Amino acid sequence: MDFVQTDKAPSAIGPYSQAVVANDIVYTSGQIALLPDGSDVVLAQDVVAQTKQVMQNLQAVLEEAGSSLEGVLKTTIFLASMDDFAVVNGIYEEFFGTHKPARATVAVKTLPKNALVEIDAVALVK
Repeated sequence: MDFVQTDKAPSAIGPYSQAVVANDIVYTSGQIALLPDGSDVVLAQDVVAQTKQVMQNLQAVLEEAGSSLEGVLKTTIFLASMDDFAVVNGIYEEFFGTHKPARATVAVKTLPKNALVEIDAVALVK
């Protein structure tokens, strides 16, 4: 088992890793809209800006783990409000294109740092 760490995505804000690779599968931790340096300026912005940053963070972690968005098998999207579903879904589709991993989307009461969206993924190593 290998623990993944990249400076191209924010460090974990707790006792966990950005991702773990085991048996050629990448399990990412949930990504929120922190910048790679850990600053939270994007968290003050709307769900569009937050979702784009989340997807960039997720992509960076996957690439460090030897995978990519094209290798994703499943994602989970956590939303502070299901009212944001359509907007998040559109941005998600921009990043994934024709690749359509399995997915669950759930609304939650709150997310870390009061983020509006959090996404994690399970992917194959290339």
